[in-house]
Amino acid sequence: MKAATETEISSRPWWLALIWLTGAAAIVLTATPAGAQTVIRGGEVMTASGDTFEEGTVVIGADGTIKAVGQADMDLPSMEGEPEVVDASGKVVTPGLVDVGTRLGLAEVWAVGSTRDHDRGGQSRIRAAFRTSDAFNPDSTAIPVTRTGGVTSAVIVPAGGIVAGQSAWIDLKGNQVGHAHVTESTVGMHIQLGPRRARRWGLRSRAAVLEELRELYDNVTYFDEHREDFNRNRIRPMEASRLDLEALVPTAEGELPVVFHVNRADEILRALEFSDEVGLDPIIAGGAEAWKVADRLAERRVPVIVNPHANLPARFSALGARADSAALLAEAGVPVIISTFGTHNVRKLRQLAGNAVRAGLSHEKAIRAVTETPAAAFGQDEGYGSLQAGKRANVVVWSGDPFEMSSRVDAMFIDGESVTTNNRHRELMERYRTLDRRGEPADQRSDDESADSTSGSTSE
Repeated sequence: MKAATETEISSRPWWLALIWLTGAAAIVLTATPAGAQTVIRGGEVMTASGDTFEEGTVVIGADGTIKAVGQADMDLPSMEGEPEVVDASGKVVTPGLVDVGTRLGLAEVWAVGSTRDHDRGGQSRIRAAFRTSDAFNPDSTAIPVTRTGGVTSAVIVPAGGIVAGQSAWIDLKGNQVGHAHVTESTVGMHIQLGPRRARRWGLRSRAAVLEELRELYDNVTYFDEHREDFNRNRIRPMEASRLDLEALVPTAEGELPVVFHVNRADEILRALEFSDEVGLDPIIAGGAEAWKVADRLAERRVPVIVNPHANLPARFSALGARADSAALLAEAGVPVIISTFGTHNVRKLRQLAGNAVRAGLSHEKAIRAVTETPAAAFGQDEGYGSLQAGKRANVVVWSGDPFEMSSRVDAMFIDGESVTTNNRHRELMERYRTLDRRGEPADQRSDDESADSTSGSTSE
């Protein structure tokens, strides 16, 4: 059965969308219990940290971390009891994939407003205190579907305003209801630039958005230096609420990255200049024309989050969009991250990475663009992004090259726990794969009768 696309779902009436959402059969869950010790042996192990073992071994400990990575014949670390052994011969082993531009678990059915929690709403341009972690739904039906694409972690991002709010890091662990969970409630602050954002708030120029931001960060600095006076209402009115100002202080101190959602080359440069003015640690998201200023981005090692499928001039601010932007950025030395920027189609992350490879990005850098680089950009590389001893055991065993669409996930571990790849799409397919016949088939007509019927003639 063909799965509905996000666009198709959002265009349906709300009542039909609810039927689509709730019509699946219960998912059958089968997986290894938490706390098991596992040895994955014999497959091609791509660590994403620079090493690849043609016939390698990954050892997962009972505490959910990786204990060792090496050749297939390596000596195993000491374990209590007999570990489960996964034969990965002829297969590929990678870190779990990471998508850092999603609204997974924040929007269930786009046509139903009550299931959308990605935007705080209201008339405020500044929403820095808004946390997507507070709205995350761990029971979202999109999460099991996402795991079928090898995605084990994601960053869920807010929308709306000029300062949209704070993104969170989630793990997609889930053999039981509610197992998917937020592991870091705040990993980035999101700012939206560009003409559409300016017009949305009654501003006539891109420059007006930066003017608002300069005033805002002047307030942040003043607030941080005069907290007691602020609490006693002894200072001038601020451009944002106390909670918003509090949330922005770590960004002004360079402790929390700021993700600028921007496409046009000159606006990307303005974002970098503004970051220098106030001391921000920038990340560029969208970046349709980032390849034009790749040297400036590489000089500062600013990560750029791109969607390789966004290769057409969909708007005036993205006239320079091209399919090989990821390859051009990587060649210049820019840390490249690949994202779907999606909600229900995050499972397609590997397909986008494969398209980046087709357009010139090396396979190794494409693997890093969906594992190690996103983890490092959002400060999570101590535990995520590569297969190394001491890191979380988010591991995927593929039947073949993960960027080949004929490959599938044969086994997946999140926090060392084997998780199912069953999902509502698969259950629906199985439900309707075979149907009971309601009656005898119609009599088969002869070839002559069929020809007559097709031509509209009658036989004598």
